[in-house]
Amino acid sequence: MRDVEHTPMREHMPPVVVVGAGAAGMMAAISAARRGAQVVLVEPNEKVGRKLYITGKGRCNVTNHCGLEALMAAIPRNGKFLYSALSRFGSQEAMAFFEDLGVKLKVERGNRVFPVSDKAADIIDALFFELRRLGVELRRDRVTGLQVEDHRVVGVTTRQQPQGIPASWVIVATGGASYPRTGSTGDGYQLAQQVGHQVVMPRGSLVPLESPDPCCGQMQGLALRNVVMRVKNKKGKVVYQEMGELLFTHFGLSGPLVLSASAHMNFERDHYTVHIDLKPALDEGKLDTRLVRDLTERANQNMGNALGGLLPQSMIPVVVRRAGISLDTKAHDLRKEQRRSLLETMKNFTVDISGPRPVEEAIVTAGGVKVGEVDPKTMASKKVEGLSFAGEVLNVDAYTGGFNLQIAWATGWVAGEAAAEQQEKKDGAAV
Repeated sequence: MRDVEHTPMREHMPPVVVVGAGAAGMMAAISAARRGAQVVLVEPNEKVGRKLYITGKGRCNVTNHCGLEALMAAIPRNGKFLYSALSRFGSQEAMAFFEDLGVKLKVERGNRVFPVSDKAADIIDALFFELRRLGVELRRDRVTGLQVEDHRVVGVTTRQQPQGIPASWVIVATGGASYPRTGSTGDGYQLAQQVGHQVVMPRGSLVPLESPDPCCGQMQGLALRNVVMRVKNKKGKVVYQEMGELLFTHFGLSGPLVLSASAHMNFERDHYTVHIDLKPALDEGKLDTRLVRDLTERANQNMGNALGGLLPQSMIPVVVRRAGISLDTKAHDLRKEQRRSLLETMKNFTVDISGPRPVEEAIVTAGGVKVGEVDPKTMASKKVEGLSFAGEVLNVDAYTGGFNLQIAWATGWVAGEAAAEQQEKKDGAAV
């Protein structure tokens, strides 16, 4: 690992206190410490980076190997707020950061970046050992409140230290409200509201979808690959379309396509239906030819078995019934209009959506601290001095593909850097 130079610590100053040792919190602590700040990182979990362990199915999708324009395009809400942070610490900077810490990276489909080892633990270990190298003090504790004097945050109270920990600056990086078992329990929202910040009601983004359609339960566990999924709103407008993989569950739909689509859906304002093209590689003419061939080859089989070359077994009864055909109908008895109905069902399999799964099951949270009350260049509060926010606690979120972690790295880096600069100014004033 290349040794990164950093400014000697100002040990006589109150520390920069970072609340939360997730992606944004650890990056903020490292950024501040590299600029010479004394840093205390407060985390209630026994281990740092709990949520990082489950990102990218345990592989950790570190970032997306793309330019600023593509990063901005992947942020459906408040992207303009992140322009400055992503300009200063974009995906190139994030990749260089981890490679400098000795983590070899690779780029996969969709420009997704992973550790060569395919182990999220390597990313977490790299961050942890850099924290230790920089002398960041890690305290296992939960912050319960902010201490404010003359409209300035001067410390935090914790469960173990209710009298407070003095701070020259506080960075709140507690995550959102998704996956609460990892420590994202919404604490940061309460801390923000305590000092007058508005919090946009958190809701799930990148979240599975619920459906009242019994077909989902009937096909529970079935994964479809290389299908095209379109999501239409109640006016019939396509709000999302992509090819990929989805999963039927007992409650509705999940899988990569579904999670990505959910970021484009606002259930408070609209209603949605999912349309699945089960055979996107075949236009209607080619699919009809294929149907005729398969049905001819299996002329004496009933329709419950005659489509085994085209559809997964658990899906055949659902599709056949949707087409208005009895499962006992022999393939050679199928009428032309029935074959047409079957084709249309396969090219446009619909699933009505009733809403998202609970926010606790979301990969990331939409909602959080209102970004209009935060300085986009420093992540500092506009309401009170001595306070910054970083990561998912802010009302920002992005699509899948490493973009949400990139937001965490960028906002954490900028917040830590700015906090260290403020501590340096106070140190100079004291001298």
